Amino acid sequence: MAAGSWTAVGIICKRLRPGKDKNMASNKGVITVTGRKKLCMAHAGDGSLPKIAKMVWGDGGVDDQGVPKETTGTEVGLYNKLLEKEIEGYSYVNEEKTTCRYKATLEKGELTGKEISEMGLLDADGDLIAYRTFTRKGKDEDIPQEYDMDENFLMEVQHGKF
Repeated sequence: MAAGSWTAVGIICKRLRPGKDKNMASNKGVITVTGRKKLCMAHAGDGSLPKIAKMVWGDGGVDDQGVPKETTGTEVGLYNKLLEKEIEGYSYVNEEKTTCRYKATLEKGELTGKEISEMGLLDADGDLIAYRTFTRKGKDEDIPQEYDMDENFLMEVQHGKF
C-alpha cells in the first residue's frame, strides 16, 4: 500500500461587475498558513474549525505601479483594510462539495471613490483564512459590487516509499 497525503489547495476569487461578468474567468488566491493550520489541527482532533464569517476588502494589494502584490500565504491581515462585512451566503459549486463559494456585496455608498485591490475571508475567530490581490477596481457611489470568493479543496497525492 502506498503512503500518501492530500493537500487542500487553492482559492479562486472573482469580482463580478454589475450587469456584465456573471461568468468571468477566475483568479487564484491563497489559503493562509493560519487557515491550513486550523484545518490540519481540526482533522487531527486537536482543534475546532470555525466557519467562514466575513469578507474583507482593502486597497493595499498593489505596488506603486499598480501591479498586484505576490501572495505568500503568510499574510495575517490585509495591507490596508477598508471594510469587513458578514458573508451574505454561500453555495457549493460542485456535486462533491469540494468548492464553496462565499458571497458579499459592497452596497451603494460603501467605499465610494476607493480602489479595491485586495480581499479575504475571515473566520468566526477573526483570523484571515484566504487572501488575494488583484488590479485596482474603482467603487462608484451609486453602483453595488458583488464579490464571490471560492474556497477549493483539491486533492494532491504525495506518494511515499513502500
